Amino acid sequence: MNLVLMGLPGAGKGTQAEKIVEKYGVPHISTGDMFRAAMKDETALGLKAKSYMDKGELVPDEVTIGIVEERLAKADCAEGFLLDGFPRTVAQAEALEDITSSLNRKIDYVINVEVNQDILMGRLTGRRICKSCGATYHLEFNPPASADTCDRCGGELYQRADDNAETVQNRLDVNVKQTAPLLAFYSEKGYLKNINGQQDINVVFEDIDELLKGLRN
Repeated sequence: MNLVLMGLPGAGKGTQAEKIVEKYGVPHISTGDMFRAAMKDETALGLKAKSYMDKGELVPDEVTIGIVEERLAKADCAEGFLLDGFPRTVAQAEALEDITSSLNRKIDYVINVEVNQDILMGRLTGRRICKSCGATYHLEFNPPASADTCDRCGGELYQRADDNAETVQNRLDVNVKQTAPLLAFYSEKGYLKNINGQQDINVVFEDIDELLKGLRN
């Protein structure tokens, strides 16, 4: 099974990726992991990617696409893969079509974990961290016994700048704008499968599992 996993920040994509890999045994391939492996192995493309990253520059599409092509050609992807973080643009999606075609494969599904933005705001802005011991809480899912006070050491809890409402909203807006053309592309291809990510995480996986079972029949 050849899969692409999508979802906005806070949608629970990482949790579902772990569950898919655990049940179906396909490698979970993230952009970051691919870059790190290529740089560690000192492949020509890995070294080229490192030269851009060392300068704080974006890695060009042709380098990223080349690294993806190298990774998908490896033996552990023979029975399938789960791509996470690639593609990010329609141009990359079109390149992925060429890559899979050259490997005599095709994308089976693009699984998009959908969650309402208001719910995502709550998930992403609810984190609190203790200034003293670093313990992490969530106001909804793992709240402290006493507001703004750490259960472990009594230290003061604070919200990171990255977790404030304005920063989170901007992050979501950027992601929505970036992924909209990609979702339209895959919808037109017939690969896109939207999954309700507002359910319990185990129910979300049950829906994904039901979809994937058909690929093993």
